Amino acid sequence: MNQHSPLLIYTTKDGSTKVDVTFDKDTVWLSKAQIAELFQCDQSVISRHIKNAFLEGELPEAGNVQNMHIANSDKPIDFYSFDVIISVGS
Repeated sequence: MNQHSPLLIYTTKDGSTKVDVTFDKDTVWLSKAQIAELFQCDQSVISRHIKNAFLEGELPEAGNVQNMHIANSDKPIDFYSFDVIISVGS
């Protein structure tokens, strides 16, 4: 992902949920925190689902995870592809 990737912001009608979506290489990328916000669950649940998807061979980790530095963060953050997001949500 580059620093100039298009960004869309989705907000629910009542304004309670807002997700910033990054597009790159014909897919969307979200962090674990963003996926948790999207599905209204705890980040630990998302971590467990992602870990299991990779361990069970449902998805390959290569090509579905990108590590990116973001503003106001001391360390890089993992971002997950649309395929991972859908896998977690199903």
